[in-house]
Amino acid sequence: MSTWLITGCSTGLGRALAEAVIAAGRNAVVTARSAAKVADLAEAKTDRVLALPLDVTDPQQVTDTVRQAEETFGGIDVLVNNAGYGYRAAVEEGDDRDIRTLFETQFFGPVAMIKAVLPAMRARRAGAIVNISTIGVQIMPAGSGYYAASKAALEAMSGALHAELKPLGISVSVVEPGAFRTDFAGRSLTQSGTVIDDYADTAGKRRKEHDTAHGTQPGDPAKAAEAIIAAIESDEPPALLLLGTDALNTYRRLADAKLDTITRWAHLTTSTDING
Repeated sequence: MSTWLITGCSTGLGRALAEAVIAAGRNAVVTARSAAKVADLAEAKTDRVLALPLDVTDPQQVTDTVRQAEETFGGIDVLVNNAGYGYRAAVEEGDDRDIRTLFETQFFGPVAMIKAVLPAMRARRAGAIVNISTIGVQIMPAGSGYYAASKAALEAMSGALHAELKPLGISVSVVEPGAFRTDFAGRSLTQSGTVIDDYADTAGKRRKEHDTAHGTQPGDPAKAAEAIIAAIESDEPPALLLLGTDALNTYRRLADAKLDTITRWAHLTTSTDING
């Protein structure tokens, strides 16, 4: 029986994935900064569900969580780096401390989790790492520059990690969800305390007080969870998994626009070669 360790299970996609993994009969290590918020997930399945407190920015908690998971279930087969939150601000408005905390949670935290599980995965020559990102990495919307940047860093690292681990029998998958009906754009969303009027018509439109998208998102978290399980437990897990029709349509539109720009400027691109 496989064992999944999932970070950020208190609400949203992390909660839906934890519930789906448990329902599928897998062992699950479900975590949140407050263990009380995930304790109910373990109540009926105490033999194969371990609920633990985990702040991914705390190195000792990362070490302790992985150790307890391995001691309880004999190993971790799938690590899902899901813990995170939204942050909105124009680039100029962003608070330095907020930005660093965001990157600690959404980039350095996953790196710490990956480093903690890899020794055992390498020894077994088996395992899967799943990094939850966002279609926002492709869109790069005004007002979400820092959030998109933290996830873009995670994706870039994941690409290199994929090349490093594939020969060792370990898969690495990036998941880019579109808009899903979770608390991401509601309770979980944070934003800068500084507001600069000149950005009212760009980044300002995405501030919580002006956002009307919460509660109307097209994506179903339960269906997303099932899709993730199906992909990761397939014979060859994908390096990139888009979730949601909106994500797929957006990706195709942006890819076409990028290719058009590259083609239009190809004459200058190729003019820089020494022998060109």
